[in-house]
Formats: sequence, structure tokens, C-alpha cells
Amino acid sequence: MHQEYDVIVVGGGHAGNEAAAAAANLGSKTLMITMNMETIGQMSCNPAIGGIAKGQIVREIDALGGYTGIVTDKSAIQFKLLNLSKGPAMWSPRAQCDRMLFARTWRLTLEGLKNLDFWQDMATGITTENGRVTGVKTGMGITIKAKSVILNSGTFLNGIIHLGEKQYGGGRMGEKASHGITNDLEELGFQSGRMKTGTPPRVDGRTIDFSKMEIQDGDTNPGKFSYSNETKNLTTQKPCWITYTNPEVHEMLKTGFDRSPMFNGAIQSTGPRYCPSIEDKINRFAHRERHQIFAEPEGWDTVEYYVNGFSTSLPEEVQSAALRLIPGFENAKMFRPGYAIEYDYFPPTQLKHTLETKLIENLFFSGQINGTTGYEEAASQGLMAGINAHQKVHEKDPFILNRSQAYIGVLIDDLITKGTEEPYRMFTSRAEYRILLRNDNADIRLTELSNAIGLASDERLRLVNHKIKETKELVDFIKTTSVDPEFLNPILAEIDSSPIKQKMKMDNVLTRPGMHLSQMKRGSKALTKYISEKDFDTKEVEEQAELLIKYAGYIDREKEVAEKIERLEYVKIPDDVDYDKFSTFSNESKEKLKAIKPATIGQASRISGIKPSDVSVLLIHLGR
Repeated sequence: MHQEYDVIVVGGGHAGNEAAAAAANLGSKTLMITMNMETIGQMSCNPAIGGIAKGQIVREIDALGGYTGIVTDKSAIQFKLLNLSKGPAMWSPRAQCDRMLFARTWRLTLEGLKNLDFWQDMATGITTENGRVTGVKTGMGITIKAKSVILNSGTFLNGIIHLGEKQYGGGRMGEKASHGITNDLEELGFQSGRMKTGTPPRVDGRTIDFSKMEIQDGDTNPGKFSYSNETKNLTTQKPCWITYTNPEVHEMLKTGFDRSPMFNGAIQSTGPRYCPSIEDKINRFAHRERHQIFAEPEGWDTVEYYVNGFSTSLPEEVQSAALRLIPGFENAKMFRPGYAIEYDYFPPTQLKHTLETKLIENLFFSGQINGTTGYEEAASQGLMAGINAHQKVHEKDPFILNRSQAYIGVLIDDLITKGTEEPYRMFTSRAEYRILLRNDNADIRLTELSNAIGLASDERLRLVNHKIKETKELVDFIKTTSVDPEFLNPILAEIDSSPIKQKMKMDNVLTRPGMHLSQMKRGSKALTKYISEKDFDTKEVEEQAELLIKYAGYIDREKEVAEKIERLEYVKIPDDVDYDKFSTFSNESKEKLKAIKPATIGQASRISGIKPSDVSVLLIHLGR
């Protein structure tokens, strides 16, 4: 019945969608096998895309020709650029989405790809021959042949849902778990492990008293994720809301601890360190009297709200009682309780940089099967696996991004070189080149690379090259044009910056703290005239020029530091170093260093969770 496919993609979540789209757009005959066509692109947890470092990943996916940015823009209900009080390396876009619209947009996008077929069925195993994958077995007893297979199983592999003392088999509330694949892979020699994640209750917005909460609006001039002209900026937005727990809430939660799978031994696996459950928070941070709770709308029209910060697997009656002690939630009715879920993953040290497994040729893993957490981390792996499955089948060169090219490069390198024993999520601190890997320049970094393999369109490349050309011209103009004290000094006075006594090149003034290009335009008729005559296509050109001038020194220094760290790869660390004495180290860093006891700086730098700043502190301690 089924033909032989170039690529079979198992799973229709964030990883599977990007994998299927990439392989199909590159020209591979692709099949997506998913247990339920109705849940393609489902946002299983929070209704948002982006955030710290994750927003950078989405911009990179977009620059490479993936769809997560476009789908987000089309389904966004709020947009915010986070961390604006910090440097541009930290600026991270985030969008609240309409959950139903997001999934629908993904499905319609995939249905529009001519090389992509669909089959609704459970994948129960893979077939192999002489160390190479040959196809997929399904629950209907069908074997479908393929030259390559990408597994994107999310939380479904032998998934168990925990709610208080109750346990259900499932990959998501109301959906059955997937069985068979783990056994097949273990018989082939793969090592597997278990991980845990959780989700908070969803609440009826009609029963929330928003007057007792603080409003969290989107940006006044909202941006968007995609660099393409296919999407538009939001003109109206929905707010989120913030409130706080209190000691009464914590006491109520504690009454359920003896029935909590977190504490009674029912859950043995590790959960995400940076997205702990509420019971974990009040247990680990007993000194804190309150924790932030966000009420996030699930869409334009629905009354359902996501209670961010209240992830839990306590019995549902304890969840409800504790929730009602939080200001604003006194009369809250739950649509569904929070729960924890345990699932199988495969330590990613079993993969190559292409995300192909070392054991079985042409078999690729992406997403939570590799031990990551988060939609964005999954989507980026799916994109890379989809590209590389196509490249491998058609005997083309692998497509690999390194750590200085993309957060995606950092993510994959971390996974396959360090592995992970807890759900891995991306942070800006994991990237040693984060001033180079900003959210604003992902198109400049990556579009040309993707266009060369045939994924990012020629139109995308034209837009990027136009932006690069216009930015260079603006930078050159600013560096070669002087500004007059008469016009500029009133502007400098506004920002408490010392006046200039004679004409000065604009770039020298622009690098002053508090000075921005928007102010410079007010203080220089020449600059205003130049920009208005140029009529730049996007405000990104001005932003890019300003960043390149203001942060030129930091960018150069970062390249220098990177070269030094590479040279110091083999510096030995004495056995008797007391890591507890390093006050700047996080608890995670201390735990990992004490457990692994790295013999060299190189080894230390590759331990999961050790930040580049930790390595720098160690180097200083060693007198280097």
C-alpha cells in the first residue's frame, strides 16, 4: 500500500513538524506518522513560544527556513522583547499564542507541502538490516519502508501520568502512551533512561478576579519572530496577569506531600531544574514566603487560562484548595488539574553532530527523546534532523552548525558531547559567544548557509543581503560624518552626558552610555536627512548599525576570549580544588564539578550545566 519513503518522521509535535517540513521542502519524499492528526503541533504545556535564549533559537529556525517563527507570528496574542534592561546578547523575544490557532496553523502549513504524506497510526518499532534502518512498524501491523527514519517521540515513549497517588499510562492527558520503540532500540544496543516533566492546572478565566492581580501587557510597538514578509506585527494584544503565593498556600500544599509522587517514591526520574513544580519550589526554597504565579490566556476567544508557575502533581483536591488561597484565584474553577509525566529518553551521547545515531545508520533522534525540554529546543533539533536525513539519503554533505554560529550549534554540541541527566533547556549563559549570537542577527548568520543547501529561499537571501548592505552603508556614514556641538549638546544634556566642545565623529558619541541612534537623529540634521533619503526597508537596519558600533569592542574581545579558551583546553585542575569556596558558582555548577572532578579545564568546560563564566573563574584561580 505504502511506497518506500526517503524520510519517515515519527511524531507530529514541534520536533516532528520541523523535521517533516525541512525534509519535504528539500525534496525528499516524506511521510509523517502520528498517533492523532488532530493534535499535530499541540502546545502540551504553556501557550507561549520564545523567552530567554529560546527566542534566539526561534529566530535561528526562521533564518534557516523553518516554520516555528511564522506559525508563532500567525497565532500570537501578545509579543514582548524580554531583558531590555540588559545588553543585546540577552534580549529575547517571547510571544503568547492562541493554542488552538497555533496547532491549526501548523497542520495547514504541513498540508501545503507537496512532498509530505501523512499516516495516522502508532509507530511501534523500527526495522533494520545490517546496522541500517529500513522502515517503521505500526500498531496496525503495517511495515512502511524508508531510507531514513527520524524519531520525535516527545513524552509518549512508555509515558506514565502521575496525579497524586493515581497513575495512568499516557503521553499527554487524555492521550495514550506509545509502546514498542524503546524495546526495539534497547535490543539494538541503545541505552535508555527516564525523565519527568510536569504541567500546571488550567483554570476557567470567568472565575478569576483580575482586579487582585498586576497586569502584564505586551510591548507598545510589538515585534515579530519571522524575518520574512509573510507575517505582520500585532496590532491588538491580550494581557497576562501576575499574582503571588503566600505562606497559607504553601501550608495547604504541604498537606498533600505524603501523597505526592514527587516525595513518596512513585517518581524516580529527574525533572527540569529550571521549571520546578510548586511542591519542589516550597521544599527547596523553604525560606521564600512567596513565588510568582502568572495567569496566561490560552487564546483570543477561549476563557481557559494557564497557571504558569504552579506546575504540580499533587492530588487534584489539594491543587484546588491551594490555588484558591492565591489572590485572584479565590473562586477559581479548574478545567483540568496539573500532573507530572514520566517518559523514556535516550542519552544523546549516542548521537553524531547530525543527530544520526552512532549505532544505526540513517536513524535520527530529535526533541525530548534526546533529553531536552521545551518547544523551541525540540523544533530546532527537528529542523536539523530533517535537513541531515535528507542530506544523508541523497549522499550530500552533512549540515552542522558550530558553537560560534548558532544557539542551535551550542544545543546539539552540549547534548552529544556532555550528555544530560536532567531535562536540558537552553540559556544565554550556555553560549560562550552570545554577543555574536544575538536574536537580531540570526538571519545574517544563517540564511546564506541554509540557502546554499536549498532550504532558505532566494527571496530570503535577497532580503538579508539587502539588510547587510544597508547596515554597512549606515555604519560607514556614522563613522565618517561629524556632528556639531550646537545641535548635539542639548541632547547630551538630556542624558546627563558631558557636552562636546568641537565637531566629533558620530560613532564616538554613539558609544556613550544612554546614547541611542534615535537621539542622535535629533541632534544631527545630516543623519536625519541621510536616513530619510535612504528610506530603509526595516527599523532592523538602524538597530543593527547601532549595535555594531556600540558593541564592536565587546564583539572583538569575545573572539579573543574564545581563542584563549581553546588554547587553554589542556590546563590541568588540581584534585584538591574546593568548589564550595567559589561564591559566583551556581549550586548546579558546584554539584556537577564535585561529582565529576574534571582533570582539565577542557573537561570542565564540557560538563553539562557548567557555564563559560565558571570556566573563566577557574582559569583566574589557576593563575591563567
